[in-house]
Amino acid sequence: MAISAKLVKELREKTGAGMMDCKKALTETNGDMEEAVAYLREKGIAKAAKKADRVAAEGLTKVEIKGNKAVIVEINAETDFVAKNEGFLNLVDTIADHLLATEPKDVEAALQTEMANGGTLENYITDQIAKIGEKISLRRFTIAEKDDNSAFGAYLHMGGKIGVLSVVEGTTDEQIAKDISMHVAAINPKYVNRDGVPEEETNKEREILKQQALNEGKPENIVEKMVEGRLKKFFEQVVLIDQPFVKDGDQTVEKFLKANNATVKTFVRYEVGEGIEKREDNFADEVMSQVKK
Repeated sequence: MAISAKLVKELREKTGAGMMDCKKALTETNGDMEEAVAYLREKGIAKAAKKADRVAAEGLTKVEIKGNKAVIVEINAETDFVAKNEGFLNLVDTIADHLLATEPKDVEAALQTEMANGGTLENYITDQIAKIGEKISLRRFTIAEKDDNSAFGAYLHMGGKIGVLSVVEGTTDEQIAKDISMHVAAINPKYVNRDGVPEEETNKEREILKQQALNEGKPENIVEKMVEGRLKKFFEQVVLIDQPFVKDGDQTVEKFLKANNATVKTFVRYEVGEGIEKREDNFADEVMSQVKK
């Protein structure tokens, strides 16, 4: 049967697939719209499978807040070019909203949750891979809660390359919480306070500092005092409240918080691609060359 341009356009709007793919799908299914959609999804799954071994180390972080619940999420793509694509931006928003609505316990559980318009989150991502043309993955997310006397601090740096979500208690001032998140984005502490530093990590640092002092020829009877003094520098590197405040280096984060009768309950910092081995080939150049054609 003859496939009209109107039918092709309708299928293209429904699926986001290319014109020729839509025409072929309609031809193969004798113009049945539902079967054509299924056909393209099957082809999309096949395309996505070919991309499964690619490295997705670019992407965005996103923070979504609704009432007393919030989510921070990192979603990866293969190239920075696609990470700025409107379709990818919409995908990030959709997934963040979905995670906040469903509150799954981890990524594996999240992928099996049902989307509002039917199908699982995993199916949705697979469909988007077919449309966008790159491997896309939900890498990680954290859902946080607060009470009515606390504030969420949301901060995205470099358009979402670094994202921070903090929970600050004792104040409802979102600017104070945002300032804390901005500091976390810039300085990258690992723990809120010294109580959060594992004893094993502190002892390891203490032993390193002790050996350094002994190697410097310091008398053993003063080494212990020197080590405790030098540990202060270590804590400033890893403990949030011990650090000079990024917006005012004359005071620590702890002093800033005390001045506002506030404390940090928790924070989460995601940096896109952190810990992922970057690709060393010219895939991004290949994508750009295709775009320019």
